[in-house]
Amino acid sequence: MRTLTLRGGARVAVAAAEWRDAFAVVTRGRVQLELRDGRAGPVLGRDAGFWLRGTGVRALRNPGRRTATVRILTPRANTSHSSIEDNMNNMHDTGAVPGPAPSQTSHSHRLRGLAATGFLATLAAMAATTLAAALAQAAGVDFEISDGGETIPLSGFAVVTGFFSVVGVVIAAALLRWSARPATRFVWTAVPLTAISLIPPLLSGANTATTAALLGLHLVPATVMIPTLARTLQTRTV
Repeated sequence: MRTLTLRGGARVAVAAAEWRDAFAVVTRGRVQLELRDGRAGPVLGRDAGFWLRGTGVRALRNPGRRTATVRILTPRANTSHSSIEDNMNNMHDTGAVPGPAPSQTSHSHRLRGLAATGFLATLAAMAATTLAAALAQAAGVDFEISDGGETIPLSGFAVVTGFFSVVGVVIAAALLRWSARPATRFVWTAVPLTAISLIPPLLSGANTATTAALLGLHLVPATVMIPTLARTLQTRTV
């Protein structure tokens, strides 16, 4: 049993002949599998087990800044640790295939958990926004857009909030799949998009009370969705 250490951003090639019967477990940090065509594969967290054989994955990479370690068990007596290290350090471009279930199953669980949390957060955001709009309306805000004299109904707030909340969940799911730091990337994406969403109310030509209420109603779902999804992404990548 040997330990492979990967510093932040480090990459080592996988020699199929040396890994054919080897089983590995991530004991610290995160390790990303690099596919044969150069695409980024799944990111394996601590305690994730995998084995590599055949073709399909050509290298292991540390996507984070912290050092990652992988415990390697090679049952064949004639396979020396120095031989494995030499092949990795020389970065021979030989492919390998990940062991099936652990990473794929874990990724599916993470996506399902994110989807469930996102669905509940979307319902909460819709309810909170609609309630806030009803209170503003009761306080005298008419929600009348001067262009055409149209009045925004309460159901309209719920529909628009639901749509953009689902868009946020989709963005979060994409980052969970392809980003090494999904929580941070999500916040960096969601906050500017929220700021951009404040522009239409300012250009709507509505009276001051309606404009102020619309600005506030844009922030209500953001305060529900962004922290919830960011926290979920952070938890599911630890």
